Amino acid sequence: MNILAWIVLGIIAGAIAKAIYPGYQGGGILGTMVLGIIGAFVGGSLYTLLTTGALALTAPGFSIGGIFIAVLGAIIALWIYYAIGRRSAL
Repeated sequence: MNILAWIVLGIIAGAIAKAIYPGYQGGGILGTMVLGIIGAFVGGSLYTLLTTGALALTAPGFSIGGIFIAVLGAIIALWIYYAIGRRSAL
């Protein structure tokens, strides 16, 4: 997938994940894009692990299913980020 498709997928997936995840998440458009791209890698890697049994760093394609996988990965990434942030604040 080329870089423009990664940027578009990142913005779409990050914005949907931020809308679904409760609470306030800052970061602006750049943070949303990075969140979506990280989410695409997390979701794609988990999907590959569950379907093939092999752990590989992959990302979904630019499709409805790919956006769904990227959004799930972005929500998981947000959860991990806030779980680690909450623990270090204690």
